[in-house]
Amino acid sequence: MSDISSERADILALLDDQRHNFLITVRGIDDEQARTRSTVSDLTLGGLVKHVTHTERDWIRKILERDETAQFDMETAMGTYYMADGETIDGLLDDYRAAAEETARVVASLDDLDLRIPLPTAPWAPEREWWSARRVLLHVLRETSHHSGHADIIRESLDGANTTMQMGADAGMEF
Repeated sequence: MSDISSERADILALLDDQRHNFLITVRGIDDEQARTRSTVSDLTLGGLVKHVTHTERDWIRKILERDETAQFDMETAMGTYYMADGETIDGLLDDYRAAAEETARVVASLDDLDLRIPLPTAPWAPEREWWSARRVLLHVLRETSHHSGHADIIRESLDGANTTMQMGADAGMEF
């Protein structure tokens, strides 16, 4: 990343750090655990991996395509929260890592983080809004962080594991 601006490097480093924490949360689970609802929510660990992957890719696509006629597709968005038959946690994690690599390539290729990106209209935003590429990337970071917290609660409810304890164990701490 030495060939990109420090601002871009900082954003990518923060994204990588949050992804790392998110991946700790799903470390060592199998497909059955990935599909298990462990709270009153419909959210599952596999569904969250699928959703953050889709979300990141969708925002990066918005940066690349800048579609001034786009409309938010609620049905597609809601479908990203569920593992489909035949999907595996390993496959979803591979896809997540590939999305992260694509994000890094796109961020490195941007001429200007002030580039204006049209957002799709939606029921909660009927007038088109424009964000900078910077704000879009920070939104991806916020989305990843937000769902990382969900994943941690689901994992702790599933089998007692949590990210903080895993990070401590990785650092050689004993509890």
